Amino acid sequence: MASDKYPSVYVVDSHADWPHPPPKLRQRQCRMGVAQTLLFMLVSVALCGMIIEACLIYHLYQLDTAPSASFSKHTGGEDDTSPTKKPSYEIPPSKPVAHLTDGQDVIHEEKIMAWSMNADPLLYEMDYKDRKLIIQKEGYYYVYSKVFFTDNGVFHHSVNMHTEKYAGGRITLLQSRKYSLKSSKIRSNSYLGGVFHLYKNDAVYVEVSNTTKIDRHKSFENIFGAYMI
Repeated sequence: MASDKYPSVYVVDSHADWPHPPPKLRQRQCRMGVAQTLLFMLVSVALCGMIIEACLIYHLYQLDTAPSASFSKHTGGEDDTSPTKKPSYEIPPSKPVAHLTDGQDVIHEEKIMAWSMNADPLLYEMDYKDRKLIIQKEGYYYVYSKVFFTDNGVFHHSVNMHTEKYAGGRITLLQSRKYSLKSSKIRSNSYLGGVFHLYKNDAVYVEVSNTTKIDRHKSFENIFGAYMI
């Protein structure tokens, strides 16, 4: 009975650890932390992509508007595509070159063909005058011509040259002849091409037996050109 006079004594350990959460709760908390980290990374990547895309769009917009502004400055609002002006080349050829086509704006002579200056002619370091290509720089050139014609009998197609090196008339560089029955007309093509050493001021031109035999449905069916090799 004597022991009932004294109260019960409880000892509290202040250094004891808090009770650990159950294993399932710890796994759930760990998964939530990983998911939040991944979500944060995905949102960050998406925002960076939107910023980069906006910068690229702005840069492309600047490139599109810059040429038109500079064009207005240089032309003063005028049309710079006039057929009387020589075309400008963003990447100029490395050597003299010319490529001409037929056109409804040209008038042929009886035998010598003319070439259009309104059909975007390619003329670089070469001149076109009086139905002839005028060489401006001495060198070896590949000269070519193609014509589309309708004829019966014999059709002649040639590339000729006038030069200061020889007195007198023409010099024939290339020539072809097409034969057909006189009783029936045929449509055919004639192509000529070859390499020649040409001097400055040499004049090269195309001659046919009769220019009225030339079919002129499409400009690119009749061509004439030369380029330095």
